[in-house]
Amino acid sequence: MIAGPSGVGKGSILRALRAQEPGLWFSVSLNTRAPRAGEVDGVDYWFVDRTEFERLRDSGGLLEWFEVYDDLKGTPRAPLEEHLAAGDDVVLELDVQGARAVRTAFPDALLVFVKPPSRAVQRERLFRRDPGADVAALERRLDQAEAEEAAAVDFDAVVVNDDLSRAAAEVAAILRARRAGTDGSR
Repeated sequence: MIAGPSGVGKGSILRALRAQEPGLWFSVSLNTRAPRAGEVDGVDYWFVDRTEFERLRDSGGLLEWFEVYDDLKGTPRAPLEEHLAAGDDVVLELDVQGARAVRTAFPDALLVFVKPPSRAVQRERLFRRDPGADVAALERRLDQAEAEEAAAVDFDAVVVNDDLSRAAAEVAAILRARRAGTDGSR
């Protein structure tokens, strides 16, 4: 799992990682918010309304779910379990609380925490990716980031995303070390 606060570049790292490791299966999460510019349904998220999300949640169709910044997000259970049963390497992009929930369900899961090089860089990334967003909402995400970063001690590895190519290569090396049975963390 790749996790960390908003605006640290989790999605960018995953896109680069998937280019390096085409055998990875990416679990696309559900999200009740509207797509941002350039996001594609079924690729970035499955964009659903609250009614559909709650139906899936209430029927046991989600491995984990949380309300995050006024939107519901969750991991569909069935496709993830099918790919794990087939022996595929599965990667998830989650927030910190989602990663904790998945770790509870899968104690051997590899958790990689992504940190920004600085709060200023994180702020710039957040505002650049969603320039029309409510400023107060983005500030709330930045305020939450410090508390989320405190959770990094519970993860198997911490990667600082100061350079996308280097960060993606570091995550790929951590994954290769896990596959080889060696400790590629910290």
